[in-house]
Amino acid sequence: MSVVRDLRVLLRLTNFRRLLAVRLLSQCADGVYQVALATYVVFSPEKQTSPTAIASAMAVLLLPYSLVGPFAGVLLDRWQRRQVFLYGNLLRALLACGTAVLVLASVPDWLFYGSALSVTAVNRFVLAGLSASLPRVVDEGRLVVANSLSPTAGTLAATFGGGLAFGVRLLSDDSDAVVVTFGAVLYLCAGLASLRMSRELLGPDPGPVPQPLASAVKSTARGLLAGLRHLAERRAAARALAAVAFMRFCYGALLVTVLMLSRYAWSSTESEGLGLLGLAVAASGAGFFAAAVLSPWAVGRFGPFGWMIVCTATAAVLEPALGLTFAPTPFLVAAFVLGLTTQGAKIATDTVVQTAVDDAYRGRVFSLYDVLFNVAFVSAAGVAALMLPPDGRSPLLVVLVAVIYATIAFTLYLERKKG
Repeated sequence: MSVVRDLRVLLRLTNFRRLLAVRLLSQCADGVYQVALATYVVFSPEKQTSPTAIASAMAVLLLPYSLVGPFAGVLLDRWQRRQVFLYGNLLRALLACGTAVLVLASVPDWLFYGSALSVTAVNRFVLAGLSASLPRVVDEGRLVVANSLSPTAGTLAATFGGGLAFGVRLLSDDSDAVVVTFGAVLYLCAGLASLRMSRELLGPDPGPVPQPLASAVKSTARGLLAGLRHLAERRAAARALAAVAFMRFCYGALLVTVLMLSRYAWSSTESEGLGLLGLAVAASGAGFFAAAVLSPWAVGRFGPFGWMIVCTATAAVLEPALGLTFAPTPFLVAAFVLGLTTQGAKIATDTVVQTAVDDAYRGRVFSLYDVLFNVAFVSAAGVAALMLPPDGRSPLLVVLVAVIYATIAFTLYLERKKG
């Protein structure tokens, strides 16, 4: 069956469309909110941004709520996921409005980061729940295509939301508070969209003896250990998660590089720098879309791990060839390539995890997945802070990323050869 035909079949599935709508609205709001934070932290005229400042901001925003990940997983395996989407998005809408007030009040950075952290902490529940819910609305035979369409469409929605944020910011006289408020409206819409699905549809199925909430919270540590043990028994899933975490490290290091290049090396004004950053985000989004189109065929042709090898090997060759120029046009091409390869590998990983992990553990494993992503991302920002000069030009960092990509490809090849 062709990819186009599979996509048409998926879009005819009512519950899949409804879950997809929640994802699109949620991640579009995420894109708006993230761009508002980036422009406030990186491109505000009164702030002298450095790689260390960006790394610090990422650490404040990502590492603390990585601790929420395991709690999210254990609770997602007990709470009705539809309700998580409803109340999670309503709460994010309220918290985002609070962030807008803080931006207007020009509060100290620590208070602003605390508000942003509260929004992104709730995000863990929503994103992990979306991934864990997908097998409930799609049969196993079409999971690869669903994993190409759904998460990639969400990423494109986030990219589109980022573009909307740039437009709203220009129309509102560079007001970050207005942009954040616009994101809050989209979070509200996402919460309301979840009401189109029944409470029981997305699971999880009730256990023999349902646990009350207090008991579920107390058993978080035991549940996390059980999830880790289950993952350790599923070697394919563990191997895929490790590979995609290292790829996330590479992507994070290059993102900080692009931020610094856009801020200082490629532009002389704030608006010019924002425009170049927007083009890089758009190029990466186009790569995500290409991955959605290519991945179902590629996974069928090479297998999930074979496709991951192709992605990492391609990145290992093209990333230094394009990145070492430190010029805008080659970097935009590199953004497209890395968007394609990163999302292609993630699609393959999602499919491996969803098919190898039992439904009762999916919430926990996908939450661990998120923790790995965030720790890798923050670690990359820390390494970039140590290696990047003020203008963002570091040949050593570009070469290091290429070596990591090559190592991932070679390791996966050896593992595949062993069977």
